[in-house]
Amino acid sequence: MWENKMPINEVREIRCKTNVYLGVGAIKKMNDIAKELKNMGISSVVIVTGQGAYKKTGAWDYVEAALKENGMQYELYNKVTPNPTVQQVDEAVKLGMSIGAKAVIGIGGGSPIDAAKSAAILLEYPDKNATDLYEFQFTPSKAVPIIAVNLTHGTGTEANRFAVVSILEKEYKPAIAYDVIYPLYSIDDPQFMTKLPANQTTYVSVDALNHIIEASTTKATNPFSIMLAKETVRLIAKYLPQALNNPEDLTARYYLTYASMIAGICFDNGLLHFTHALEHPLSAVKPDLAHGLGLSVILPAVVKQIYPATAEILADVLSPIIPNLQGNASEAETASKGIEKWLASVGIVTKLSDIGFKKEDVPRLVELAFDTPSLGFLLSMAPIEADRHTVEAIYTDSI
Repeated sequence: MWENKMPINEVREIRCKTNVYLGVGAIKKMNDIAKELKNMGISSVVIVTGQGAYKKTGAWDYVEAALKENGMQYELYNKVTPNPTVQQVDEAVKLGMSIGAKAVIGIGGGSPIDAAKSAAILLEYPDKNATDLYEFQFTPSKAVPIIAVNLTHGTGTEANRFAVVSILEKEYKPAIAYDVIYPLYSIDDPQFMTKLPANQTTYVSVDALNHIIEASTTKATNPFSIMLAKETVRLIAKYLPQALNNPEDLTARYYLTYASMIAGICFDNGLLHFTHALEHPLSAVKPDLAHGLGLSVILPAVVKQIYPATAEILADVLSPIIPNLQGNASEAETASKGIEKWLASVGIVTKLSDIGFKKEDVPRLVELAFDTPSLGFLLSMAPIEADRHTVEAIYTDSI
């Protein structure tokens, strides 16, 4: 059992800091949140969102009504793309500064909320820009309050201190993690997830799955992360097929949203390693690549590499989707093939070659994995040595 290998004499922090409203109708809490901001002396906010989902889902109607009812001034920045850029963050900050915004509301999936988190920092640092932030030119100690209205069940960013933004000209996609960007309040309302296309439903759920596979096997993992990981896999295994079969199934969406949230808390505690460190170069080079799809492409190869060092944990955590693993190091190939088979069962059979990468691209991807700010830290958390040979093997196996 993995419990016997937990280093009980190492003190590890347990994090769960954001107030999340979860449930059908949670968006109605927006009025209470607006009142709370007003009581805090905040009368102007900038809203950071994507180009359409905030309106198509109906979330904007509730947010706008709450702001108007409480007499709050606002500006709307609605140009965030999947894999947001530093330029978009800077534009949102400029718009916020034009009205003296003292809070940020992010509406959308991981991309708009991560951009909102970044803007919240920069509103407190008017002499800095997003490139400074994501190249670690300074360490922020403050940010304006963040409200997250989540529209996908994948990233978990509504419940943790992480954000990711790309610096396209350098093909960098770094991650930041600061206590000041825990959202003050977040809304997880499953009714806004029902219009997700089938492929996005799968991709975001696979993102959550990757979060927990990594977080439960890092050098920093703890029993809380492993417990959350086990529950995340159970919920995704049960409810993802239901959501794909009936997109309007609110029970399925509820539990996938909950699974994503606890997966976000899981890696807030346990951190991440190979899969995210190696996917970020993929979607930095090809910004149109869905993050969850990029993760799914390299996940089997990652499991093959780490399984011998984490067999007991992964056999336990992955049992809902790969039954009968015994937790023996010799099962690495079986576990890898099991992941591949499960991904195929939910419609993902893509390889790196299918999205335009070739073997000759591997050296550049390896270089980006080690050169991109922050990714070296993720690699350092891997349960095995994350040298260039191992990273190259993962990319090559995924072609």
